[in-house]
Amino acid sequence: MSAKIPVRQLAAISLLVATAASVRVGMNWTALAVTIPIYGVLVKIGLTETLTFVSGFVFGPVQGFITGLLIIVVSDLFTLAGLWTPFIAVIIGMLGLVGGLLRRFKANPSTVFLGATAVALTMISELLQNMWFAWYMWAFYMPETPFGTVLGTVLVGGVTSTVTALINNVVLLMAIAPTIIRALREMVMPKALVEEKAVQS
Repeated sequence: MSAKIPVRQLAAISLLVATAASVRVGMNWTALAVTIPIYGVLVKIGLTETLTFVSGFVFGPVQGFITGLLIIVVSDLFTLAGLWTPFIAVIIGMLGLVGGLLRRFKANPSTVFLGATAVALTMISELLQNMWFAWYMWAFYMPETPFGTVLGTVLVGGVTSTVTALINNVVLLMAIAPTIIRALREMVMPKALVEEKAVQS
């Protein structure tokens, strides 16, 4: 089995990474520039999770994982790269991996399916990110405080960010993901495979 990614597929993944990373950098810069403390809200608005999931769903779990990983790493290099970067990159990459696995059970997902998937994946992603942030705060800044207390504080303080991420991902995955999935299949995947999937729907 060849481990090489076809050129057209690689080009499409590069486009997805560049698009999502550009939006993420723009939102980060905006969040850092505004005087009101809404950084945690603004950084949750974007295409990162949506395009990561789409990449995995169309091209496969490995490609999806790589897409999510690169979006976070590339965008952090232009904003705030740090100890958190590899951890967040892996968490987001997992969304692409799951997208690739779900395709095997639902080749042509309905809007409702995508919405339900967005809710589940967003909640898991936000929980993992909050758990990591709680560990980071506990390990480096609050070692004398019980970890459970730090985690509880982080979870409560992150409710607004989680709700923003949930709304963003549900709306985008339901509204634009089906169109992007169809476009990528038609442009990148073999025509015979596209026709086969259309027959199965």
